[in-house]
Amino acid sequence: MEKFLVPREPSPPKFTTVIRRRPWKRSLIELNGRLESRYRHELYTLLAHSYSEIGRFPHLYHLNERPCHTHISEILHGIDSSSTGGVAGLEFDNQGIYIVSVTRSGCLTVHDFDSLYCHSKLAPGSVEDESKHVVHLSFPPGREFNVARWNPANQNEVACTSRKRDKVSIFDISYMSPKPTEELQTRQKLSIIGRKTSTGLSDVAITSNGDSRIFSPDTLGTVHVWDRRAGVSPCIELSTNRYDSLKSIQIHVDNQTIFGAGKEGIIHIWDLRGGTNSTAFQSRKDMSHLPLASLHLAPMLQKIASLKAQSEIVPKEIHSINVNPSAPHQLAFHLDDGWSGVLDIYKSEVTHVHCPPPAWLDGSNNSADLILRKPTWLPTSSIYVAGSMSEKGIHFLDFHPSSTSPCHVDYDEDSERKEKRDKCNHSNKFVSLSESVTGCAAHPLNSMIVAGTQKSSLLLIAQRHCSSTSETVEGEL
Repeated sequence: MEKFLVPREPSPPKFTTVIRRRPWKRSLIELNGRLESRYRHELYTLLAHSYSEIGRFPHLYHLNERPCHTHISEILHGIDSSSTGGVAGLEFDNQGIYIVSVTRSGCLTVHDFDSLYCHSKLAPGSVEDESKHVVHLSFPPGREFNVARWNPANQNEVACTSRKRDKVSIFDISYMSPKPTEELQTRQKLSIIGRKTSTGLSDVAITSNGDSRIFSPDTLGTVHVWDRRAGVSPCIELSTNRYDSLKSIQIHVDNQTIFGAGKEGIIHIWDLRGGTNSTAFQSRKDMSHLPLASLHLAPMLQKIASLKAQSEIVPKEIHSINVNPSAPHQLAFHLDDGWSGVLDIYKSEVTHVHCPPPAWLDGSNNSADLILRKPTWLPTSSIYVAGSMSEKGIHFLDFHPSSTSPCHVDYDEDSERKEKRDKCNHSNKFVSLSESVTGCAAHPLNSMIVAGTQKSSLLLIAQRHCSSTSETVEGEL
């Protein structure tokens, strides 16, 4: 019977499919809720390349229907106003709601930041509504201020100092009064012939822990420390033990370490917590407190071989120092020739340097040398924003702590390009503006920037959606 059966067709061969499971890949953001340091660095570089000027606010204001002192100065001096005018200092409050600025011509102004931003959206040439100013005070010559700082513990208070006066003036913006609510006086000192000497105050800093301590350096190298609970006279004095006109002062995040820098190119460090120079065990007769360390920048810069081979390094005046809010071990410095850099306070060495071309190379006028330029950090990105000495614009400097920063002293451009380790080309950025910048302040929440200029204007600088090809990318150290 089997021979009458139709043979069965052979079944096709079965192929076994091996399913290879790929390893489960997710971004580290989804796994642990944090960004990688390298990825953050890439994002911050893109952020720095997305800024442009979106608004200009000239200081053509009035008081009692008459031009204020800054307005008059701009009319009288015009183009040469940089020698007598300009924004001397500006700062945001903790929440970025208000910004205070002072001019060398004698005005103190508090703007509502939202009003500035909304006005920048209007048609070009539209007149600013002066009724939206929170405070506008104008002082006669001799009473102008060079610095204005918010009190971190009381955001209604603004502390101001002047290099022509030996007092710290504290204004309460809720009172709308031209008279300060409190004035802190330095101790009178006698000269060799027995006359009282008067020194101006170049900067002011206030602790953030609410203990009412205020620090202000004078032009002879002494930092005066007030405890407002104890009166209007200094409780102690921090001495440099040498004649060094201090230009800038900073308080570390611990509210116990104080940094001061000035004309001699030295960064002085005081520690108020203890040790052999502790102020806690000093009598009222022994008020001087010597620095824990004094770091000379010039010898540190000479250790950088590539920098020493290109330029002669000599001690230079330090215009400003700033503690990095996102990396407190980084202390940025800005010199009188436009150089900027970072001092690692843990290692006591310079880790980053940016050296723009000197102003005389382009035949620029050096009248800006008379003004202390005051850069700022962006709040979360380790990007340092400094006004240019020779051009109308600002530098966005990548001072990221890692060696991938183009300003890092160990940065190797050839190896970075060869290995292609970065998806993003880390580089500094120069953004052209309409006026020369004297100081910058960064918004604490959205990283917008307000810049003060030599013509006493305020410039609003914000991120944009697309990059412009008209701005140049820097490749220098």
